[in-house]
Amino acid sequence: MTTILVTGGTGTLGRHVCERLRPDGHEVRVLSRHSQPYAVDLREGGPALDRAVADVETIVHCATSPRGGDEQPTRNLITAAQRAGVSHLVYISIVGVDRVPFPYYRSKLAVERLVEESGLGWTVLRATQFHDLVFRVLQALSKAPVLLLPARVKDQPIEVTEVAERLAELTQGAPAGRVDDMGGPEVRTFESLAESYLRATGRRRPVVKVPLGGQAYRAFRAGGHLTPEHAVGKRTFEDYLAEHARRSGRRKG
Repeated sequence: MTTILVTGGTGTLGRHVCERLRPDGHEVRVLSRHSQPYAVDLREGGPALDRAVADVETIVHCATSPRGGDEQPTRNLITAAQRAGVSHLVYISIVGVDRVPFPYYRSKLAVERLVEESGLGWTVLRATQFHDLVFRVLQALSKAPVLLLPARVKDQPIEVTEVAERLAELTQGAPAGRVDDMGGPEVRTFESLAESYLRATGRRRPVVKVPLGGQAYRAFRAGGHLTPEHAVGKRTFEDYLAEHARRSGRRKG
């Protein structure tokens, strides 16, 4: 079995990737800023990163910052991986990073290019937004008396565990380059997702669709972040909401 390093291994996606790799007998190292014994800040790199990467055969790069700026941390990771002789670097990206001029997407696209030009064997998987991200966005928006949504924007949310399963599969295979995108089972209007969220949480809010400006909004409105031809996900947003309600009920009980 191989030694695999998962960056962001305690995060939304990374922890599920680790859970799927361990039963197959791999040594899985979890790299995050606060997780011992491989507590590393990728923005700084240094000897701690070199120790984490030593004797590693494959890296799954899930670490990211919602504020962007992932380029330098990835450069540090790639440099350490090159020194350590890592044979396979797997990166999770987002559908539409080459079509939507959104700052965070631009950062993800730049990281893709760093991975491709690293000289390492590499695999890049792009996925649509996770259900829990859509949930958190709607949760934040519904704190106001009126739920304001960007007009004429759709989404295609996917279950994070399904993406983790695919990443674990790719991690255990040979470098495959850019693989097929992975999208959720349904392309939905934001309004329909909001209505499902409000029903599931018992909230009542008027929903108002607001037209926005800018290139990024136009690209989102045009569906640049969607991949209907790769709607391979199985679990719907309603499935996620039902599971979230069950988990919340167990915690309260």
